[in-house]
Amino acid sequence: MSIARAIDAYHHAVSTGALQLFRIDPIDRLGIPVASASLALGGGTGAVLHGNGYGRTDEEARVGALGELVEETFCELAMHRMPRVHGSYAALVRARGPTAVADPLTLGLPAGSPYQPDLPLVWVELQRLATGERVLVPEEYVAIHPGQLQGRTPLITPITNGQGAGLTRPQALAHGLLELIQRDGNGLRYRAMDQGVVVDMEGADLAPDVRELLELYRRAGVEVMAKLASTDFGLVNLYVVGRDLSVGDQPLMVTACGEAADPDRDRALRKALLEYACSRARKAFMHGPLSHVARVAPPEYMDRFVPQVDLDAEEPRALNAMVEWARLPAQALRELTACTLMVRKKVRFEDLPRSPTVEDPSLRCDHVVRQLHAAGLDILVADLSPPGRQVHVVKALVPGLEVETMTYNRVGERNAARLLERRDPLVGLGAPPPGAQPVRLTPEAEERLGGPVWFNVRLAEARVGRLYALYREPDRHAVPAVLASRRFGGQ
Repeated sequence: MSIARAIDAYHHAVSTGALQLFRIDPIDRLGIPVASASLALGGGTGAVLHGNGYGRTDEEARVGALGELVEETFCELAMHRMPRVHGSYAALVRARGPTAVADPLTLGLPAGSPYQPDLPLVWVELQRLATGERVLVPEEYVAIHPGQLQGRTPLITPITNGQGAGLTRPQALAHGLLELIQRDGNGLRYRAMDQGVVVDMEGADLAPDVRELLELYRRAGVEVMAKLASTDFGLVNLYVVGRDLSVGDQPLMVTACGEAADPDRDRALRKALLEYACSRARKAFMHGPLSHVARVAPPEYMDRFVPQVDLDAEEPRALNAMVEWARLPAQALRELTACTLMVRKKVRFEDLPRSPTVEDPSLRCDHVVRQLHAAGLDILVADLSPPGRQVHVVKALVPGLEVETMTYNRVGERNAARLLERRDPLVGLGAPPPGAQPVRLTPEAEERLGGPVWFNVRLAEARVGRLYALYREPDRHAVPAVLASRRFGGQ
């Protein structure tokens, strides 16, 4: 499956809109290819969509950017045409049976959610991977932004987590599932919650391309640090942060982080190292001054896409946090994010799982699916592919895997158990104390945990504090739009 074929297929899939595809890594000094793809959709949606990609070659970066753009594009189009089912969980279970409707209490609700089984919701159909059975899921778990919703009382804020694109369905599904596992495994172990578990690569037998990347960073004067989030499901879940004293006029680069989950330790480390480079360039490009953007972006992008910023659609907390960061010098950002470089213990790279046979996307997908099913987890898949399926796009959902605990207070049995085991004051059993809200769980989950659980929302907000921009970011160029406003001395 050649990269050239993937570029051609992805490019053809989005060729109906106004497409801009270009490199943004010249905004940094590393020379690791990072690409941006942007599309203005026609057909009445008015949507402006973006993707970023990275790799060791220009082609790898471009296929990554186009792949991300394909995910966004066909989710946007599919959510417009996807049939909806209206009703409460209780009513739909009576009509269809309990296995044909996903229980929202297993999907990671925000602590204190007002959800009740008789609450009217808007649902879409997904497919259970193991059996092919159709399963209803609230639409907000498939949508990637609020504008795609038809209901007015969503249970959660829609996010992109679990999307995947590929030339085959297994390739797309593997991408989506690994992203779900990545976010589930690192959400309570990095950023404001960093556990300081460093991967020791001293003397390790590293793959040649990984050694080349490490040498590239060394020559550039960037001290990169790989850290372990988890090895759940026998997969390697890593993230890479770095110490750079020479970011010049791009202070946001000191906050960069690259993430990866993969059956194979070398593949995971390679991806996290490359994504760290992408994070540096992407943050400078998306949130830095437009004068810097104009150095790398073509004039048509500056004229057609930059003015499309919609500040009213931004999450205020994310926007305000990044606006604050964009006004800080590099040293202040280093001090603010110092916890991400903390070292408490080390694990040997060669002790991490290795599975070099899963280079093939189909084999990798089969491996990940087997691991999840062996752990007793269900896999639900929304097929968002375009008609004709010249490319495949999915959004995967695995009830029980968790995300956005420290941002949107979404907590289920898995993260409650992790925090209880850690004896973290964010959670506890019994009646919620001041600042806390009940974790919404099934009776069976409460019994396994030892009773009703609460999550301290106020403490979580304080713990994240000024690091919120590590978790949630505003859309492209929203920050310079705010800084150009009258509030900050603009016109």
